[in-house]
Amino acid sequence: MKKGAIAAEAIGLIPAAGYSRRISPIPCSKEIYPVGFSRNSSGDDRPKAVCLYLIESMKRAGVTKIILVIRKGKLDIPVYLGDGRRFGVELAYRVMDDSPSPSHALDHAYPFVKDRVVASGFPDIMFQPDDAFGRLMACLQRTQADVVFGVYPIKKSVKDDRVVLSGTGRVRNFAVSTSGAKDPHTWLMAVWGPVFTEFLHQFLQKQGSTSSTATAELTVGHALEPAFRAGLHMQGVLFERGRFLDIGVSHNLRKAVQQLSRKDHLVM
Repeated sequence: MKKGAIAAEAIGLIPAAGYSRRISPIPCSKEIYPVGFSRNSSGDDRPKAVCLYLIESMKRAGVTKIILVIRKGKLDIPVYLGDGRRFGVELAYRVMDDSPSPSHALDHAYPFVKDRVVASGFPDIMFQPDDAFGRLMACLQRTQADVVFGVYPIKKSVKDDRVVLSGTGRVRNFAVSTSGAKDPHTWLMAVWGPVFTEFLHQFLQKQGSTSSTATAELTVGHALEPAFRAGLHMQGVLFERGRFLDIGVSHNLRKAVQQLSRKDHLVM
């Protein structure tokens, strides 16, 4: 496969079907909440929806066809983003009646991505560097891994997924929703091939047949950990100086809005 072929074949997949309970009530879906500004062709500043930071990073990596998975109560997202042409990408939408979890949202696009390389991230998390997805794509092509993570430092006290990498970037351990871990790194975005897409699909089908877990919220990490235990080849690109901010938490949203109303970059 020639250089750049993976990016050309990849499709973006963004789960945007959640309920935003941590910052509710808000006047719109959190994914299109304005955070910062962008400049239009006339040189005027316009409010910038937070999901566009993720979409722009995908675009920089050559991923220009993107599916957003939403639920019926979030139709303001396609109303605002449209077909994506004004942002230089092609957007399509999959609409769910309800959204049990982010894992289910990703799997809702299964018929359209099952044979593709997928680039995925969370539309309410702002991150640096801007070329993160490009570096993940390069790692996927170089290593032929099943999954490649963008890995970031995180405080030991924070409860989140933990990723431990070897010196060559291979994932040595993956632990879901852990705090106090020895290795203070988590993942924020990922690219993967059909092997993990199929694993996720089968995993959720099995979970749905078990009454005790059928309605429990399954983060993406809840599928990634058993995939790692099952022997899928996982790699990580460590952004040791990278920064991120989850605006789905009230104090982070306030920080992002205040900083980006005064300058063009975010101190995370």
